[in-house]
Amino acid sequence: MAQLNPYIHFNGNAEEAFNFYKAAFGGEFLSLVRFKDFPNPEPALPEEEANKIMHISLPVSANSVLMGSDVPSFMGTVNEAENRSKISIAADSKEEADKLYNALSAGGTVEMPIQDSPWGSYFAMFRDKYGIEWMVSFDYKAS
Repeated sequence: MAQLNPYIHFNGNAEEAFNFYKAAFGGEFLSLVRFKDFPNPEPALPEEEANKIMHISLPVSANSVLMGSDVPSFMGTVNEAENRSKISIAADSKEEADKLYNALSAGGTVEMPIQDSPWGSYFAMFRDKYGIEWMVSFDYKAS
């Protein structure tokens, strides 16, 4: 079966965001590559962007990896208010759902607090403090 791994973009704060995600999920980065690590990038990047993240990856389970990067200025900016795609997390337990909800929603905006849903799962929806939208759920029937 295919595996989905979300790839998210930031306006210069990818490293800060991924340290936040690392604190929520645990684990270690598989990779962290800066723009300055590439010799002779085309087009040439301004010096203030050399230390920004070109690629970063964090395993969040045995089968999924969260990946991301900063967007270099020549490519424009990410409109964080318009990130309407959500990353959905299926937790293994109600306790794990609570832990991830509390960690990832800290400093963000809650759209739907974590609670039992009408469709039978324990569910929450929110935008984290970096503008990324998340859904966290635990399916009672799957446990």
